[in-house]
Amino acid sequence: MKYKLLALDLDGTLTNSKKVITPHTRETLLKAQEKGVKIILASGRPTYGIVPLAEQLELQKYEGYILAYNGGEITDWKTKEVICKNLLDPEVLPYLYECAKKNDFAIVTYDGEYVLTEKPDDEYVLKEALLNVMKIKKVDNFLEAVKHPIAKCLIVGDPTRLAVLEKEMYEHLKDRMGVFRSEPYFLELVPKGIDKALSLAGLLEKIRVSREEMIAIGDGFNDLSMIKYAGLGIAMANAQDVVKENADFITLSNEEDGVAYAAEKFILS
Repeated sequence: MKYKLLALDLDGTLTNSKKVITPHTRETLLKAQEKGVKIILASGRPTYGIVPLAEQLELQKYEGYILAYNGGEITDWKTKEVICKNLLDPEVLPYLYECAKKNDFAIVTYDGEYVLTEKPDDEYVLKEALLNVMKIKKVDNFLEAVKHPIAKCLIVGDPTRLAVLEKEMYEHLKDRMGVFRSEPYFLELVPKGIDKALSLAGLLEKIRVSREEMIAIGDGFNDLSMIKYAGLGIAMANAQDVVKENADFITLSNEEDGVAYAAEKFILS
């Protein structure tokens, strides 16, 4: 099979533990693009947090795509055209805010280059800002500050307590929106139906590429749908067990250039 698309998760997949793309992985992916394979960077991060990696991989030159917010927004990185955008229903914001407040968790959202929060010194807020290379903007009242359309909120905090809140919020919101953890300490709150595979399906239809012509590589639960959807679904060696069980192939870990290894095996060989 000659593959035309390569969908890549970022954290734990494309980047190593230092959150960087190694020179070997970068060089390999540039070679893959030179062969005509288009790259889709598919992440729960906001678009702004994906841009530095898109620039390193020269996605503008090679006509790649950014899939942000776990599929909530897709951008053609050559033209900068936003192909699709899904927004949170503003009516749910007071409930999300109250859930964070009563548990003394930080709630955040995004505005351009900024992470907005009432708790700028929270250790998990600092993690999110560092991960996305974004600045933190302190707001006095989260609900009053969020007057612009947003694609997601994030509640962050101690993993054990956050797991309890996740169950409570899921039961309350399961018919209205998506509630899931992308990391033990990150609870993602997104519009209903947001899913990497569903968003990729829409993109593939638009650019007239079949799912059989796509490779998807990831490590986390939020990568499971795209790994099962792709013609070739690949799990990292460091992936969660359920991801490995549903993959067609298991590559090396993100500390061992697993993405490069897979690209060399299935695209460049």
